[in-house]
Amino acid sequence: MTTSAPSPRATPESAATVDATEEVTLTHRPGRWIDGWNPENAGFWAREGRGIARRNLGWSIFAEFLGFIVWQLWSIVVVMLPNAGFTLSTSESFWLISLPSLVGATLRFPYTFAVATFGGRNWTIVSAALLLIPTTLLGFVVQNPETPFWVLLTVAALGGVGGGNFASSMANITYFFPQKEKGWALGLNAAGGNIGTSVAQFLVPIAVSITAGMTFSISLAGWMWIPLILLAMWGAYRYMDNLSSAKADFAGSAAALREPHLWVLALLYIGTFGSFIGFASVFPKLIADQFPEFSTLQVGTAAVSLAFLGALVGSVARPYGGKLADRFGGARMTVAAFAVMAAGALALPLTLPLGNFWVFLVCFLVLFTATGVGNGSTYRMIPNVFHARALASPDAGDFTASKRKAAAALGLISAIGAYGGFLIPQVLNASQAATGGYSAAFYGFVGAYLVLLLVTLLVYVVPRRSLAGERI
Repeated sequence: MTTSAPSPRATPESAATVDATEEVTLTHRPGRWIDGWNPENAGFWAREGRGIARRNLGWSIFAEFLGFIVWQLWSIVVVMLPNAGFTLSTSESFWLISLPSLVGATLRFPYTFAVATFGGRNWTIVSAALLLIPTTLLGFVVQNPETPFWVLLTVAALGGVGGGNFASSMANITYFFPQKEKGWALGLNAAGGNIGTSVAQFLVPIAVSITAGMTFSISLAGWMWIPLILLAMWGAYRYMDNLSSAKADFAGSAAALREPHLWVLALLYIGTFGSFIGFASVFPKLIADQFPEFSTLQVGTAAVSLAFLGALVGSVARPYGGKLADRFGGARMTVAAFAVMAAGALALPLTLPLGNFWVFLVCFLVLFTATGVGNGSTYRMIPNVFHARALASPDAGDFTASKRKAAAALGLISAIGAYGGFLIPQVLNASQAATGGYSAAFYGFVGAYLVLLLVTLLVYVVPRRSLAGERI
């Protein structure tokens, strides 16, 4: 049941408070604001709530998907710049690759609270519109090989706005779905965004190669996404909604930041998601450095880069990591993921002397698959850890507070974990500068994954009183 009211915008006080048994009456107001949203009410959810939520989820996934594309555009553009006449050092290339991740990770903190401040629909329009800036500028700066490096770096940094979209998109979708369906909805939202990295690395080389005779060919790496961004803005404007019940929980965030386990989980997420986004961004360059003849493969008039396979398998594996965590426990699956990541990272320097690209590719695909599984399992651990902490606290059973902290922790941990996208390329950069190769970096990654494996094992697999002996 719906009604209309004339007020231009909801205030937190105007949001209807209803429980799971009362009949829900939605109030629709100008600007597509909705009052009275209660997805926990089974009757309302079956009658109209699910349809509204899924409509918002679909457009949210599309906008976030484009955000990931823009966030990772420079990972593939950097590899193409030498053919366009640019002369970049290895260090400069790694900075162009890693700086968007640094900016995107930092923006995830304010983006987490933007939905509650401006409305989910409104912020989706704004955050999508911001993507027009780096894509448009990229098309101009890559036309002239004399463009100063600082200009390239500035435009690359602006691409970081796409990284912030994940946090606001996940926060927005959380408000639409009931507790029993949040995992499914957030998993779809996350996977839909992650796969944008793969799509960018697949389509950009094709678009540039088939227009190779045109002077603005490489500019298409940025400009080709503008129509889709405009479509996302229109879709959000036309079909998405703002929920007046979406409120920023600053107290919950402050409480979560005081929880030691938030920092432990954030460290694990740097190891899993940070490795995924970090390796996804450098994979095209690593292929170009180690096996230049395989950097692009000709298929007719189009050039295809196999680098997209890494981000693809990592994205597809993520929801399975969550499912396996539900069955076997998040901590156990995270331990298994770090073990496979360590094995994959170790195999790379050991097999590089063979000079076999296909062995190199398989090692990386194993590594990417493990990072995807680890993303899902680590993220699944977060609500379980806060639930267990509530059971072990003096006020055992205060699950409302634990849910608030867990919800806040999901956004904070996703932001902290994204810094791995900056660290991975910079560690590889340091290794190249110091030793002339990447082997030292991969041995370092092996050591880091083994340490994180032990942390997960000792803190979350072994029963602990601080977690009420719960299986995490």
